[in-house]
Amino acid sequence: MVGADRDTLRWALSSNGPTSRQRRAAVWATRLAATYRRPFMALERARVRRRLADAPPMPAPVFIVGHWRSGTTHLYNVLSRSPRFGWVPPFAAALPWDFLGITGPIKTILEEHLPSDRLIDNVPVTPDSPQEDELPLALMTDISYYHGLFFPSRFEEHFNRGIFFDGCGEGEIARWRDAFDYFLRKVTLARPGHPLLLKNPVHSARIPLLRSMWPDAKFIHIHRNPFVVYPSTRRTFATLLDSFALQDHSHVDLDGFVLDLYPRLMGRLLADSATLPPSHYAEIRFEDFERRPIEELERVYRVLGLPGWTESETRFKAYLDGISGYAKNHHRYPPDEVAQVERHWGGLIERWGYARPSV
Repeated sequence: MVGADRDTLRWALSSNGPTSRQRRAAVWATRLAATYRRPFMALERARVRRRLADAPPMPAPVFIVGHWRSGTTHLYNVLSRSPRFGWVPPFAAALPWDFLGITGPIKTILEEHLPSDRLIDNVPVTPDSPQEDELPLALMTDISYYHGLFFPSRFEEHFNRGIFFDGCGEGEIARWRDAFDYFLRKVTLARPGHPLLLKNPVHSARIPLLRSMWPDAKFIHIHRNPFVVYPSTRRTFATLLDSFALQDHSHVDLDGFVLDLYPRLMGRLLADSATLPPSHYAEIRFEDFERRPIEELERVYRVLGLPGWTESETRFKAYLDGISGYAKNHHRYPPDEVAQVERHWGGLIERWGYARPSV
């Protein structure tokens, strides 16, 4: 939570129970960082206020949605090569209140300390790697599933609140909406006039709210074999808890939680996407995207009416050629796990025509 403002940090530390002894040094460092950065945040807010007042309206974003570990990151990385899009860079994701002021030697130092890859897989991280917009929301508001990772004593409560707005009042949602709008308009200042390409699994449950903010927003849903998604998601959340949790998390039942989360999130996405105009929603199968990426991308461009295919195609091909040696994580499929997934996710497995893996 190093990038949080002092008010959000104060709420987080006072409302979620005590932190573990092993994490107290990190908590104090985070407190000091928030105090030290406060004047810089205030200065950036004043400067940004003037710039936003003169900025043109923000174009409607293009949202990549889908469950965790379904190929959303791969699709995001490829599409972000198009010069027609803007996207969230690493510093904006980590320091949403003051990233515009990071320049010169400070920027160079921070770039040198970026992790070499993501915690959850082998995807490299560079100063130009597009990032999700969920961590910034956790550093700006009290509504985000990341708070469940930071404070697992309230794991399910924060996940359900952060994904589905369970228990959130209208005023809380309005403040979340204002923070999201403010953050994205700041990001847009780097590429004015270009629509943002955004990727966040949580947006799968937010389509009506996002359309109320940007009626012309478009959505790309990517899905993947659920038998692969289940173990990969479980391992992802376990890794994030080990890395981010400020409290003991041994009580968290990730197996049951992931089994319940997937059908609820996908059910919400499928119901809400059915209300979208045909030119505002495209669906892509991860396995098809792996086999014939350019053909699938061209189809998505055609369905959504996205501009710039000719100039983007060569960039897509160059990026895909550059990652051709990427090593994916491999999974085992114990019979009891396969049976669980079939029992809980059978309707979606049948809908998308996925086959039972060899066990």
